[in-house]
Amino acid sequence: MTDTELDQPFPTLLSTQIRRGFTAAQQYLAAAVYLDSNRLPQLAKHCYAKSDEQRAHALRMVQYLLDRDLGIQIGGLDEVRSTFESPRAAIAFLLATAQTRSGQITGLARAARQSGDYLGERFIQWFLKEQVDEVAKMTTLLTVIDRSTSDLFDVEDFIARELRAPQRVDNATPRMAGAAKN
Repeated sequence: MTDTELDQPFPTLLSTQIRRGFTAAQQYLAAAVYLDSNRLPQLAKHCYAKSDEQRAHALRMVQYLLDRDLGIQIGGLDEVRSTFESPRAAIAFLLATAQTRSGQITGLARAARQSGDYLGERFIQWFLKEQVDEVAKMTTLLTVIDRSTSDLFDVEDFIARELRAPQRVDNATPRMAGAAKN
């Protein structure tokens, strides 16, 4: 996050992050389609799921702004890359974008704290935890690809075996816009 961005109010920065979140969802979708077209169903499923997750994150941010009665408008997306040199390049690109998003989310937390928006700071904590998890999983996946010595079937087996763990229930998860109220 640039110094100019840090001068903006937290809700404005969060609106920008919503666009980035929807862009991330579309980017994972584009990568999933690329991987699916290369007949790598486990890698594709992983990216389809990450696309849904990123969309859900953006909708959680939307709901936060709605709950606080702050202005929100949904606009266009940033550029999405849909072609890659290889499956490894696709995963490396997704890892790099996840690392960038981690920096952006950290910047949101910093901006909320510096502006005294303690509700915003508390809200963004959940996303910080999610980013640590996302970067760790993508780093592991890229490491497995690199160690597979070009045998992507080993990678497919790893994903089916190791990355399909049951989803944990996190009671601190913010509610998504459009989701049923508890």
